[in-house]
Amino acid sequence: MIDAIATANVTKPDFDVPPTVVEHLDTAEREALRAEIKQLLVRENAVLVAHYYTDPELQKLADETGGYVSDSLDMARFGHDHTARTLVVAGVRFMGETAKILNPGKRVLMPDLKAECSLDLGCPIEQFTTFCDEHPDRTVVVYANTSAAVKARADWMVTSGSAVDVVKHLMATGRKILWAPDKFLGSYIRDNTGADMLLWNSACIVHEEFKGRELAALRAQYPDAMVLVHPESPPSVIALADVVSSTTGLIKAVQTLSCNTFIVATDKGIFYKMRQVAPGKTLIEAPTAGDSATCRSCAHCPWMAMNGLRSLAASLRTGANEVVVAREIGLRAVVPIKRLLDFSAARGQVILGNNDA
Repeated sequence: MIDAIATANVTKPDFDVPPTVVEHLDTAEREALRAEIKQLLVRENAVLVAHYYTDPELQKLADETGGYVSDSLDMARFGHDHTARTLVVAGVRFMGETAKILNPGKRVLMPDLKAECSLDLGCPIEQFTTFCDEHPDRTVVVYANTSAAVKARADWMVTSGSAVDVVKHLMATGRKILWAPDKFLGSYIRDNTGADMLLWNSACIVHEEFKGRELAALRAQYPDAMVLVHPESPPSVIALADVVSSTTGLIKAVQTLSCNTFIVATDKGIFYKMRQVAPGKTLIEAPTAGDSATCRSCAHCPWMAMNGLRSLAASLRTGANEVVVAREIGLRAVVPIKRLLDFSAARGQVILGNNDA
């Protein structure tokens, strides 16, 4: 299986990838910070939502304080339904923006506003706007892993779990698709729908590192294991999968399938929740080493790693790192998001846990 994918004539944007930082805390400092954060959440009338890829300490804290661990869209929806005045988003910047777009009347804080996303950085609004303007006959569909400005330029926003259904719906009405930003997810959607899709040239630095040849060798070592793959992965990896799904879909697979051993091709931050729902099962990281390996992420997003107990406590103490979305952009960006929610509701579905990043 060749991983090269035909994309639109767009130069893949470049950006700096920060080194992955590990927060080293001794037991006393960790417990002191956890206690302080719990007090600050009450004082600030705040609720903590954490993404599946953040540090287990943050996911555990969200669970313990009545918060929520999920994907970005579901995190934002939980904040919308919660009575808290402040929503604290442990994740990456576009997740904070999505939360603000759906909760314009609430204060949204993040531990670190410099926590970006390679898909977001790989789709700058100026270049994307030009691309859209060059193809006015196409319906613009963007992944949730994009900035507020890019969402504001789109017709539809989708999650990894809803994308195939939405594109099938658009195909039925004769639409041609302009897709951004993840070329691998776009290719997966195109392969599963047959849609006429023009793909933006970008990829997630975590998922693009998984290697098909090395995954095949690992699977040979564990012949009874099932391979779970996120659709942001290269085609050679998807071709070896037993299950291709969103983050929540992969967690559900570990929980419900009778298999006892799983090889998992997504950010290893998800292992915390997987072990929580299926404590007796064996989880193995899919390989990122191999030909042309750079290990820019080594299966963990370096921007997700910027979220820590120290920065979370500081944000709650001072109100720093508040997410701001310009009113005009927010009003435009909410339209493609609500199209997805309305589409789901019309089919008797609820979009829960269907995004990734």
